Amino acid sequence: MTAFLSATLTLDDWLERVERLHHRTIDLSLDRVRVVAERLAIRLDCPVITVGGTNGKGSTCAMLESILRAAGFRTALYTSPHLLRFNERARIAGVAAGDEALIEQFEAVERARDGTTLTYFEFTTLAILRLFMAGQPEAVVLEVGLGGRFDATNIVDADCSVVTSVDLDHMDYLGPTREHIGFEKAHIYRRGRPAICADPQPPRALLEVARGLGADLWLFGRDFDCQGDRQQWAYRGRRIRRTGLPYPALRGANQLLNAAGALAALEALGQRLPVSQQAVRQGLLAVELDGRFQVLPGRPAVILDVAHNPHAAAVLAQNLDNLGFFPRTLAVLGMLRDKDAAGVIDRLADRIDHWYVGGTAGPRGLSGPALAAVLRSRRPAAAVESFDDVATAFDAAHRAATADDRIIAFGSFLTVADVMRALRRRTADLR
Repeated sequence: MTAFLSATLTLDDWLERVERLHHRTIDLSLDRVRVVAERLAIRLDCPVITVGGTNGKGSTCAMLESILRAAGFRTALYTSPHLLRFNERARIAGVAAGDEALIEQFEAVERARDGTTLTYFEFTTLAILRLFMAGQPEAVVLEVGLGGRFDATNIVDADCSVVTSVDLDHMDYLGPTREHIGFEKAHIYRRGRPAICADPQPPRALLEVARGLGADLWLFGRDFDCQGDRQQWAYRGRRIRRTGLPYPALRGANQLLNAAGALAALEALGQRLPVSQQAVRQGLLAVELDGRFQVLPGRPAVILDVAHNPHAAAVLAQNLDNLGFFPRTLAVLGMLRDKDAAGVIDRLADRIDHWYVGGTAGPRGLSGPALAAVLRSRRPAAAVESFDDVATAFDAAHRAATADDRIIAFGSFLTVADVMRALRRRTADLR
């Protein structure tokens, strides 16, 4: 690519170009990405925490970042996917990366790959890791994209690795059972380094991989745990006890388990990343993360949740039960075609009075009519309306809802993002 052509590309141009570099969207292998990483001399000279798992990764990463920042550390956080802007994936000192900074790193990866094909995730991961090198962080938190063993983030030898949960998702790539998936996720662990497992019932395969690697395995219920009442909660680790803790600002039944996993990681790295009790309290109270049982202000109540697999849908159902009474619950649902739509619907069907389903965009998208057909096959008597897109489905639900009802929008990151954009347009129209 010539310097002139590179100079004319916007961030959106780069992202569109990167999507076309490799013939497969997902190609689980570290060989190609390692070659380019070596050419780029990728190296992070500070403690790194890698977080994998089926659900709870984003929340755990957000809590780690918030607590570490409250403790005074300069952090770098990598998460995926994004909701509204790609820039959300890379944060340094709590601030999303700017377009120019990202483009500079994209140009560097493009030069270094020298014809090596990279997937969108591999290319952008390398760019963000190089961005972090330039940002001189004191602590880095990396969220695994898919699985663990062959995920691009796994080229980094983390100082501590966390597996939040193991359940059924991405089975086409990771295998059909929790044992297969646990095997893949456990490979983010490293020999002699802290390996946190926050799943209360970890698959045997995860335990066997951790032992085979010689990792320092921390198990929930054995090496750390948590307990709480209505007002506060307590963490118990191998050496540290933290009592009188506020509940995380993130809503949801599983957030205490995610918080315990985060605190176990911080305890394990306590010599290099000392964190005070006050920093833990402040970080838990200040943490923010869009789309994780996010209850928006106003009436009718609107709840956004990226839940897209049966395990996450079961947690969402529990969270809805704990939210209080509403005369009606209207669901806005959009999903990808490679997800277990039937399993998600089964976990929530008894709590939904009316379904508004919309199509999702992209090659993995599922049309509104196709999703409605799945729903009717699971619940023939359900009230279902289908629409071409999620935004139209949300508008219909909003018109039908009374002030006392609630609308829950869920099923994928794309679904939540489309609803967020629809709400922004609605707010702009009212001004």
